Amino acid sequence: MTYIPRDIEARLMRLLTSSPCVAVTGPRQAGKSTLLRHCLPDYAYVTLDDPFYRDQAHSDPLFFLDSLGDRAIIDEIQLAPELLSYVKIRVDNRRSVKGQYLFTGSQQFGLIRNLSESLAGRIALLELLPMSVTEKRRHMNLAGSAALFRHAALTGSYPELVVDDAVDLPSWYASYLQTYLERDIRTLYNIGDLRDFQRFVRLLAARCSQQLNMSDFSRELGVSVPTVKSWLSILEASRVIYLLPPYYTNLGKRITKAPKVYFIDIGLACALAGVQGEAHLFNGPMAGPLFENFCVQETIKLFLGKGIQPPLYYIRTGNGLEVDLLIEPSAGVLLPVEIKLTKTPALKQARTLTAFRESFVQLNPAPGLLLSLTEEPRALTRDVTAVTLDDYLQRLEKVV
Repeated sequence: MTYIPRDIEARLMRLLTSSPCVAVTGPRQAGKSTLLRHCLPDYAYVTLDDPFYRDQAHSDPLFFLDSLGDRAIIDEIQLAPELLSYVKIRVDNRRSVKGQYLFTGSQQFGLIRNLSESLAGRIALLELLPMSVTEKRRHMNLAGSAALFRHAALTGSYPELVVDDAVDLPSWYASYLQTYLERDIRTLYNIGDLRDFQRFVRLLAARCSQQLNMSDFSRELGVSVPTVKSWLSILEASRVIYLLPPYYTNLGKRITKAPKVYFIDIGLACALAGVQGEAHLFNGPMAGPLFENFCVQETIKLFLGKGIQPPLYYIRTGNGLEVDLLIEPSAGVLLPVEIKLTKTPALKQARTLTAFRESFVQLNPAPGLLLSLTEEPRALTRDVTAVTLDDYLQRLEKVV
């Protein structure tokens, strides 16, 4: 399969020179194994998905590690977490040697906790998500925000979908969801009826970019609020969804405190919600929320591609003032962003950002950005500029 360079590669190579171990986590099919095998062809590679190697790791961990040599990639480490104790001993015997072991695994398996406890001070962590728009452009010509949005929604951003035009998308996403449910969820969590959980995921997709009301989901699904909260934690930890927190610290105003929900891949959200075809995408009832989801997912990828946890928020006041995205890349910097699915941003669409800057002077917000399908940046007011996705990402690069 064609390999497309990933944004995270430079950081990976730097970490290999400073840490004995590196772990790459992220959702299923994001390209973790492919990334490591491409960047480190001289490393031994083994996946614990293979029953033979998994049994060997459990029954004779010392021989298993001996057989891999001095530098190795161990895929799906969550399937043999006890192996980490033996890795620790090996690493401590050669503490000055960097880049000895690399691991992959998925967030939902408690991998971060196990790695942090077993290899404290000996391991660096990276997170790989489905492909960003920058990464996609290394393989295909996608010009303009509309084309990027269309591809993300109707094709998706998982590497296999990007490089293989022959993939049947409905079948691929159905299989992806079924594998996730059967392998990652059923075997590790006591969630009750899988059908209810699957209904919950579909309901979330239909309400992406909306404020989360757990009581509504509880009533609609006939399960308790603690169950809904538990299911959200599973989906968030496995990077199926992203919960955008409200910005309400010490503002002294009545601020909504519930998070908003976004999918890490809007291709999956569209598949779950039944959005098919360009007309449905751009003109259907979910058009605006899906475009907002797309812009937020690309913002998340930009930060994680640099190894930074996304400093992202939104704000909604009791009197109805809402800003879609507040970005706080460093102390004293707060960038407000509104997201609108329009090719012709108008002056009236700048009013929310202007009102926010006037209402929250104490936050010293930067001039606002209106992110839309406009073909070129355009100043709408003294302190609000309509921007393309490319211009928006370039501006973020400068402040990260």
